[in-house]
This record gives sequence, structure tokens and C-alpha cells, in this order.
Amino acid sequence: MTSQSMVTGDRVLRKPIVGSRRLSNYLLATVVSVGGIGFLLAGLSSYLRVNLLPFANPTQLIFVPQGLVMSLYGIAAVLLALYLWLTILWDVGGGYNEFNRETGQVQIFRLGFPGKNRKIDITYPLDEVQSVSVDIKEGLNPRRALYLNVKGRNPIPLTRVGQPMSLSEIENEAAELARFMGVPLEGL
Repeated sequence: MTSQSMVTGDRVLRKPIVGSRRLSNYLLATVVSVGGIGFLLAGLSSYLRVNLLPFANPTQLIFVPQGLVMSLYGIAAVLLALYLWLTILWDVGGGYNEFNRETGQVQIFRLGFPGKNRKIDITYPLDEVQSVSVDIKEGLNPRRALYLNVKGRNPIPLTRVGQPMSLSEIENEAAELARFMGVPLEGL
């Protein structure tokens, strides 16, 4: 979740979730694209014996094995870059969490890959929400996540995937949600 919550009066709390459209993904997709195209052009230059790169002369490479391997690396990187750009375009993982006292419902909405299950839209009655829990694990692979505990269900994650939130940010989010829904806060 982000600290940008939209509140309509004191009845609706809507938390936007950032999906794959974040700066780190744009930078990674750009670097992989440039590198993949460079490797592919270097491999093609060694095969065609025509310099396709303005900053190097890969025509001196022997196509088998160096040019061929560079071409294969380039193809793999271009395919990976295509995947990254498509996930950014489709905003995979983006959505929102809405807590609505007017309708008495909690709605969790996320976007996925195009196809049959493109949208994940889960709705629960507010009176079935038992608590908001916080899962904090420090170490080499830290995890800081908020979960919604609903009667008869596994805990439902509410936080974004990727870089963990700061401790103060997750504590504030958890307290705000628990206070808004009038449920206990667990794990702090």
C-alpha cells in the first residue's frame, strides 16, 4: 500500500497499489533493451561482415562461436525486455484496496496478465473481517507485509510486491486500517 489514501468523508478508504509501473522497472527494461539490441547487432555484424554498431567493430569476430553466442544472448535479452515492457504496459499487480462503510464491504482489486483472469476482484463483508495483521521479518531477505484476516479464509495480503515498506510506514498503514474498520491489530 502507499501512503496516498483517498478518503471520501469518513465512510470510504481507498488505498492505491502500485503495480509494475515503477521507476525501477522502467530502468531495468531500458537497460535490458539496450544491452539486448547491442548484443544482437554485434552477432549480426559478425555474420554479415557489416558494422551495425557505431561504437565498436564486431565484424572482426568469428561468427561461430562468438557471433552466434552473442546473437543468442541478444535474442534472449530482447525477449526478456519485451516481457518487461509488456508487464509495465499492462500494469501487472496494480490496483487498489477499498474499505467501504457505506456498502459494508472490503474490495481488493488487482490487474494481471491479459486473458481469462486479467482482473482479480475480491469482495468481503466488513463484518467478516477479524483483524489486520503485520508480518515483519528482518535479515537478508526482509519482508514487511500487511494482511487482512477474514473469517474462514487464509490471510489476504494488502501490500505491494517488491521493495519492503519502512517500519514506520507499515505501522501507520496498519493502525489506520484497523482504526477505520474497528478491528484489532495483530503482530506489532
